[in-house]
Amino acid sequence: MKPSFEELDYQKTDMGELVLRRRTMRILNDREIYEVKLGEEYLMSSLFHDSEVALANIGLGELDGTGWDVVVGGLGLGYTAAAVLKFKQLKRLVVVEALAPVIEWHRRGLVPNGKALTLDGRCVYRHADFFALVRGDGFDPDVSGTRFDAILLDIDHTPKFWLHSSHGDLYSEGGMHRLKSFLKPHGIFALWSNDPPEDTFLKLLSTVFASAEGRIVQFDNPLLQNVATNGVYVARCD
Repeated sequence: MKPSFEELDYQKTDMGELVLRRRTMRILNDREIYEVKLGEEYLMSSLFHDSEVALANIGLGELDGTGWDVVVGGLGLGYTAAAVLKFKQLKRLVVVEALAPVIEWHRRGLVPNGKALTLDGRCVYRHADFFALVRGDGFDPDVSGTRFDAILLDIDHTPKFWLHSSHGDLYSEGGMHRLKSFLKPHGIFALWSNDPPEDTFLKLLSTVFASAEGRIVQFDNPLLQNVATNGVYVARCD
């Protein structure tokens, strides 16, 4: 019988103490839940991943054609990346993750999506700071300046609430122009937010991209027995 609570990994990182743990929730019929904590913040739980999947489905649902090159910023528990891999039009997925232990969790199969991502030849892990790559030569580990069909980002809590102060410049007009430079014509940028989309950031996106809209994602919270809400911003190049 598995214990009701296990700490699967603990690592000290530049961003704080990183913990992966698994718990069995009796009130949910002994369902296994994976949780990630960074410092004093709870980053994610496998119990709530509907909006991470929606980020991929909404963003890629705006694309045409085949042979897609896609970037996912933020690996986490892998739900966005796993949803991307379900699209047969995908040629390559580059997943950018700043915390090396998170990549190792997937390679070691410690998290639910780990094996599926690691064994899929279309999926490439890149250990790097997503925000530094935007300021630099882009996301392709081999070719500088490569343009992608879509960039899906799920790292910060919202465009105003960041995990680190160094992330803030991305959410400016200049930062969005830099990110856009790594998208192909008609490429898509999609951003997850813990809060519903805000008009201020939508207006900023609209000054940089040909079009921008906000989507609300609702999902059940079985612990509180209510409906929770997240947001997804979607912007399209010319």
